[in-house]
Amino acid sequence: MADSQTFEAFVFKNRGALLAVPAAALTIWGKPSAFGIAAGLPIAFAGELLRCWAVGYSGATTRGDMVEAPKLVTAGPYAYVRNPLYLANFVTAAGFALAFTGKNSTLARLSLMAASLGTMFAVYAAIVPHEERFLHEKFGEDFERYCERVPAVVPQLEPMPDGQGVWNAGVIKEAESNTFTTFAAMLASLALKALRA
Repeated sequence: MADSQTFEAFVFKNRGALLAVPAAALTIWGKPSAFGIAAGLPIAFAGELLRCWAVGYSGATTRGDMVEAPKLVTAGPYAYVRNPLYLANFVTAAGFALAFTGKNSTLARLSLMAASLGTMFAVYAAIVPHEERFLHEKFGEDFERYCERVPAVVPQLEPMPDGQGVWNAGVIKEAESNTFTTFAAMLASLALKALRA
């Protein structure tokens, strides 16, 4: 048990570097097409908008090397799904995977997409239990009730009606500067690869 918790903490602390690997693979081996870009970029932007919505509720604590939660947030996207940030990242990654692989062979496209999204799934499979253990220890029955009412990964259609938390647009610039930089770098790489194709 202690070994698995140590591993989960390691993955949580290094999640940024671990998730950079699939992004690098797409930029190195991807072969974008106009159709792939047209199909993928709206999905990637939708993921980033969902992430901004979630960060506006959760605040800058989402960027730390250790799990933090000054309060249990259950409003906004958290009223639909317990892990909207990770869902948003997954949606963004799926969009970029489509955008980058339009001219790859079917096998290469499927391999790159499976490797990219599979890496994300593996990272989140390790850190979600790590975070939820912390939230359970800190918020106890309140978190248990929240888990009973809101799914972990697949959003429910109706929000939990009495969610707690307030959206603050001001926190997004501070909390999301790294994400915006990464997103812009992916867009620049996509544009360069498309121009060379």
